[in-house]
Amino acid sequence: MSKKDIKELSKKDVENQVIDVLKTIFDPEIPVNIYDLGLIYFVIVDEEFNVKIEMTLTSPNCPVAESLPEEVRVKAEGCWCVKSAEVEIVWDPTWDKEMMSEEAKYELGFM
Repeated sequence: MSKKDIKELSKKDVENQVIDVLKTIFDPEIPVNIYDLGLIYFVIVDEEFNVKIEMTLTSPNCPVAESLPEEVRVKAEGCWCVKSAEVEIVWDPTWDKEMMSEEAKYELGFM
């Protein structure tokens, strides 16, 4: 990444790039990506383009509770402009179907 590339990037650009890559990750039991499913609560980018992602799972007993957060971290860190990525699993607020995007609700037959 050149200095010119870095200067032209904003934190919002980096956030959008991370969100785009998160939309390529699917819950293995539900045919919807984790972002539209509402599992990603926050993507926070600092001045040096370190990224912190706060996410949840559909339940504490989710079969991918260990592997999914690591996949999120690796894919976010794989964005060319991200210096580092950290994922924190949070349980508050508790996930429910109202957190899904309209597209996800439609795809799953909730509309």
